[in-house]
Order: sequence, then C-alpha cells, then structure tokens
Amino acid sequence: MGDSNGVQVSDPQLFDGQFEKLVCELTEQDMTDPVLSDALNRLCEILRYNAPGGKRNRGLSVIGSLREFVPPSKLPPEEVERALVIGWCIELLQAFFLVADDIMDASLTRRGQPCWYKKEGIGLDAINDAFLLEGSIYRLLRRHCRGQPYYVHLLELFAETSFQTELGQALDLMTAPPHKVDLDRFTVERYKAIVKYKTAFYSFYLPVAAAMYMAGIDSEVEHSNAKHILLEMGEFFQIQDDYLDCYGDPAVTGKIGTDIQDNKCSWLVVTALGIMTSGQRAELQACYGQSDAESVERVKALYDTLEMPLRYHQYEEESYLRLQNLIQRHAQNLPHAVFLNFAKKIYKRKK
Repeated sequence: MGDSNGVQVSDPQLFDGQFEKLVCELTEQDMTDPVLSDALNRLCEILRYNAPGGKRNRGLSVIGSLREFVPPSKLPPEEVERALVIGWCIELLQAFFLVADDIMDASLTRRGQPCWYKKEGIGLDAINDAFLLEGSIYRLLRRHCRGQPYYVHLLELFAETSFQTELGQALDLMTAPPHKVDLDRFTVERYKAIVKYKTAFYSFYLPVAAAMYMAGIDSEVEHSNAKHILLEMGEFFQIQDDYLDCYGDPAVTGKIGTDIQDNKCSWLVVTALGIMTSGQRAELQACYGQSDAESVERVKALYDTLEMPLRYHQYEEESYLRLQNLIQRHAQNLPHAVFLNFAKKIYKRKK
C-alpha cells in the first residue's frame, strides 16, 4: 500500500501510524463531555504506556492473514484500515491482560520498563486502568466495524476469547498459589490446559479468526481446522516463553523472569518432574516457589543437571515437524502461508 506520494508503506509502518489516531479517537472524539477530561487524560496515558512497545505479532497478524485470504484487487484501503484497527484491538486486549497479570504476579518489569502498577502514583488503581483498556476495544470495534457483515462475529470472537483467557488465568492461579508449593498439581495435562486457554486462543486463534471473518470465511469447519493448527502453535509459543523466563537474556526479552519464585506451572518444572530422581524432587520441593536468590539458583542448577536447554531444543524441532504435518492435514482449503508466516515469527525467537 502506498502513501500520497506513491511511496510503498509496509504493514508495520501502517500499523504503528494508526495508533495515535486511535488514541485521539478514544480520548478526544469518542466521549466529549468536559467533566470527563481528567479521566480521558488518564486513559491517554494508560494507552500510550501499555499498548505499544511489544512485538506486535498479534496485531500485525490480522492484516498479514487478511492479505493471504483476499487478493490485493479486492482489498480496498478502508478494509486495510479496519484490519489495522482490529489488530490494535487485539493489542489492547493483550495490554488489558498484562496490566492485570503483572499485579497478580507481583512482576517488576514489562517490555523493558516498570510494570504499570509499579509506576509512582499508580498502584492498585491499575485495576480500573485495565478495565479501561478492555472497554476501549469495544468502542473501537463499534466505531469502525458496526456497518460490516462480520461485526457480530467479531464481538462474539473477542468476548469468547476474553472469557477463555480468563478461565486459563484462573487455572494458572489455582495451580500455583504463592508460597503453597504442591508439585503434584504440576501435571502435563494441567499445563496444557492452562496454555491452551490462557495463551493460545487470544495470541494465535483470535487474529487469524478475525481475518477469516473479514474475508467472509465463517464456516465452522474451516475455523475448526485453523484452530487445530493455531492452538498447537500457541502451545509451543508458551513453552518458549517458559524457557526464556529462565534462560533468556533480560536485556533482550525486556523482562526479568520470575516463574521459579512465583511457583509457576511452567514447562520446565513439569518436564523436569517427569524425569528427576526422588532426591532431586526433594531438592525442588525445598526450593521452588521461594523468593531468595539461593533457592532460585538451586532450581536452575537442577534444570542444568537435567539438561533442560537440550531437551527444549529437541522439543522445538519436534514441534516444528508436528506443525508442518498439521498444516498439511488441516489447511487444505486455507492458504498455508497464513500459518507459515506465524511459524517463522516464533520458531527460534529470543524474546
């Protein structure tokens, strides 16, 4: 897509250029009652601090997928713009989840800066700020998509995905309450359930499903086929996240890993439990979920003894092959590039 001077503009550039327009819409054009000016200024600050700054994979996947589903000749500029807006709605959903998640996990940093609730003067007011981020999604969808045949599909998709993610978060919190270490809860079955509901639906299925509805693909069979592939990808993405929490470089990832201290049901601990000796399990029981540096280091030493990095890299190769097979099996009527583009972004990532 070109600008008024005929210069080709990339989708990431178009996407980034859309953000300030949406902030302006939400804080200056949407609600105009002068008594709300303080609250709308606050919303502006919330949006600018929490929505940009990520990898934007979810948001960009809407326009990226739509371009695979619809030929350029049938994709007018206004439909491209709607895809960018829907992409930002997914980024706002992510920001809503993360602001709340950081409070629940008592996290310190996010995307290389202090978590929103950790900023001076914010604290637990961040809970209402998270609600404002969620509410902004539906303002934008109504404003931009209300007249489109897929509007109700989008509303149902966002509402359903939000609920699925919140159920996944509930499972996560119940499985690993702070300072109550119960290693028996850390089963593969429970881990897969948390990942599927907490991460895979909103990170992988949501953007592609939104693009499918925009392209007029509303068949339950095709959505089910896409889901098979995308949920597998989402599971691997979370396993990567778990690995990077322990072995990633905070200077690259933008966050300091706390899964061990937070007693998280992570891929590393679930996999380690399946292969360790009873003596190693006793060591894990004594150290996991403890916040002191020595306990954390002892857990990491245990992971190293069990060769967890090697096991992770083996898993990555196996997962990629499994994904290729799923694409062959389930994407017979869907463009393979939609799924392969996603795969390229996540496999071998460092952040």
